[in-house]
Amino acid sequence: MAGETFPGETVTSPEPDAPLDFARKIRRAVVWRSGSQIAGQVIAWGSTFLVIRILTPEDYGLFALTQVLLMLLTLLNGHGLASAAIQREDVDERAMRQIFGLLLLLNGTLALAQFLCAPLAAAYYRQPMVADLLRLQSLIYLTTPFSSLAYAQLARTLEFRRQAQVNLLSALAGAGVALGGALAGWGVWALVWAPIALFATRALGLTIAARTWFRPSFDFRGSGAIARYGGLVAVGQFFGFVQSQADILVAGRWFDAHLVGVYTTALLLTQIFNNKVVPPLNEVAFAAYSRMQGDRPALVAGFERSTRAIMVAAMPFFFGLAVVAEPLVLTLLGEKWREIVPLLLPLALAMPFWTLFTLLRPATDALGRPGIGSGNAAAGALLMPVIFLVSARWGIAGIAWAWLIAYPLLLAFSAARSLPVIGIRPTAFIRSIMAPILAAAFMAVVTRLADHMLPALPQPVRLAILVATGGVTYCLWLLLFARETVNDLIRLVRGKA
Repeated sequence: MAGETFPGETVTSPEPDAPLDFARKIRRAVVWRSGSQIAGQVIAWGSTFLVIRILTPEDYGLFALTQVLLMLLTLLNGHGLASAAIQREDVDERAMRQIFGLLLLLNGTLALAQFLCAPLAAAYYRQPMVADLLRLQSLIYLTTPFSSLAYAQLARTLEFRRQAQVNLLSALAGAGVALGGALAGWGVWALVWAPIALFATRALGLTIAARTWFRPSFDFRGSGAIARYGGLVAVGQFFGFVQSQADILVAGRWFDAHLVGVYTTALLLTQIFNNKVVPPLNEVAFAAYSRMQGDRPALVAGFERSTRAIMVAAMPFFFGLAVVAEPLVLTLLGEKWREIVPLLLPLALAMPFWTLFTLLRPATDALGRPGIGSGNAAAGALLMPVIFLVSARWGIAGIAWAWLIAYPLLLAFSAARSLPVIGIRPTAFIRSIMAPILAAAFMAVVTRLADHMLPALPQPVRLAILVATGGVTYCLWLLLFARETVNDLIRLVRGKA
């Protein structure tokens, strides 16, 4: 519970800010966190596209199979404890030491569990190499206690500048190992060593930046509230895992490594925005909403503005990807990846629903209602496996089209439960995102027509013309028909309260 103290401890809390100062602090946090993410992803994706050209679909398929068990156990790594430290108004050093102790115990156990369960996962997929890959990946858990503790310490004060610098450094480390390993002929092992390098660099860097040189405490008396909150977050993360990994569990059992690699690479492209842009913004949003939970009108206004701003950036990416799928794939990845082109359309069109779904949880968690997000994730955990199992009979394309069936249903259910808690009407929620949706739809139509009118051109030239056409069309629509949205974005970027 927010405001609960620990017996016999002196409580410390962040100093309150004036509304304008707080708005500026949020703006700086967004600029640093998202800016570093963009810079890091420019590095990472430059490396990724080079690595994709070197490695094979089978390599990516094997790597994707290892991610299911890794992500499942990662849900238990205690990240919810760090979230509890951010959400609470008052957290002292003793509580942070207790959290550190819990993180060390949890992640040491997870590393051992993955090492022992690796042969079982390999037997399920009938891929013996999966066991060796998983054993090495168990090293990642040993970095988590240090990075989670430092992240919580920095996020409580919206100090994302130092986080940004560390994230950029770790992105360089991961990209360097991935590209170097691929060039050295490591094959799938390049994909395994890269995240180990990234997480280890991040843990060391964040610990130095936050100065979290705490001695862990294994006396957990008085930590019940934090443990309960972290447990609810973990439950939601578990259901989120089932929801997000159901397609790989089904595809990995029904199809060979080549088809799984084709599908997961298509998913990789369409999820760039949701996996790389939205999470850092949600981190800032959760920390900011937690500080704003006593001012509901400000929280509602912040939620509407942030949702609108994110969708303005997301919609042209998703609809544009659906329209330029063929020249994009052939230009960036090469002819050997042509099989992913037909999968991009349904996946790209489904991503806006997933984006909106993920934007709901930071607000409800910050309001002390993690059970709402957990319930939404539980609904997804029930819905997604059924839809993927049914759709698998239509091949790997059926798995892709299942996204466009499942996520609109899941978003409708989640919005009905979450929006009343946040304090926003469904009609207001829809109005806040309508402008970028209409602009992106018009952009897609114009770009598709332009593509049909183009003569035969080299794929890079075709891609450049279509991207330029889409970008100009989208901006013109917003300027002509959504000027209020544009002006609000300008005020937001300039840091106006």
